[in-house]
Amino acid sequence: MSEKILLSSPHMSEEGYEQEFVKEAFDTNWVAPLGKNVTEFENEVSDYVGIRHAAALSSGTAAIHMALKAAGVKQGDVVFCQSLTFSATANPIIYQDATPVFIDSNKETWNMDPNALEEAFNKYPEVKAVIVVHLYGLSAELEEIVNICKKHNVTLIEDAAESLGTKYKGKYTGTFGDFGVYSFNGNKIITTSGGGMLVSNNKDKIDKVKFWATQSRENARHYEHKEVGYNYRMSNISAGIGRGQLRVLEDRVNKKNYIFNFYKDKLQDIDGIEFMPINDWNSPNCWLSCLILKNGSSPLKLIEDLERVNIETRPIWKPMHLQPVFSKYDFVGTGISETIFQMGLCLPSDTKLTDNELARICDAIKSSLS
Repeated sequence: MSEKILLSSPHMSEEGYEQEFVKEAFDTNWVAPLGKNVTEFENEVSDYVGIRHAAALSSGTAAIHMALKAAGVKQGDVVFCQSLTFSATANPIIYQDATPVFIDSNKETWNMDPNALEEAFNKYPEVKAVIVVHLYGLSAELEEIVNICKKHNVTLIEDAAESLGTKYKGKYTGTFGDFGVYSFNGNKIITTSGGGMLVSNNKDKIDKVKFWATQSRENARHYEHKEVGYNYRMSNISAGIGRGQLRVLEDRVNKKNYIFNFYKDKLQDIDGIEFMPINDWNSPNCWLSCLILKNGSSPLKLIEDLERVNIETRPIWKPMHLQPVFSKYDFVGTGISETIFQMGLCLPSDTKLTDNELARICDAIKSSLS
């Protein structure tokens, strides 16, 4: 059988940038949490996306958790959360003993529907925060969502875990809300093996997050703690990998877009295939190339057919309001997110893919759908 084609795996730079920073950490014996690489990675990500402050954390999930805590979310508070996403977006709401209300997507973006969001505000006027997601590297309709949140004076958190390098109307996602979250998990467009980043223009909030994320240790000779803390800071080794990866981010964005356009070109003649929406105002990173089948074909059959020829694919995220763990919480919308889940799948989008491998994938898709 042919070698397995993966969905999206880590891709270290051919130039070895990551090894330079990691070697420096080893040479100086600075392999513990924090250190020069952590500080510089925070500065470099801030400079790249155009925001003032950043906190490097152990995961994107930790960053969402800290954003909610910084927003003052407490037990019983309502948080609006995009339903079509990975569970890591919603789980931190529960960490804070708050109540999620899930918001539907629209067809135009696959992300939070501003009309459903406004409807949710009418139903739940006392809301503490909104979490919008930029799914698969596609930006949400940020202008409308930002304006709605400002009108209601509610904190907006952007889950940009999948969209580092994506622009909305020329500005990077993660920088429109009060807080932005990036993920550097192993399958993301750049990786630190595991890690995340919280960004904001509010220095006091980011400083407080760094305090909480370092076990809330007070500035005293002995170990003094007045608040519950978390072991959420990124390690100096992981940050070194991230600094190297950041130097090839533009290359990775270009390759992801190349992969998406390769699929669109080679599969355009197949009736009933519709690719994820790219709007004129959106410059996506195309983290994963996704499509929906509108001709009655089964995404599961296609997934299984490709699996038999050693090609890895994945269903679209199952919406949170359909997950058993969140079944008791409210959902506002018309069910667009459910339709995308039922009809869609993610194609291999590994930045190490060759044209021959992409052609092999397309041939296998054509064979399955013929």
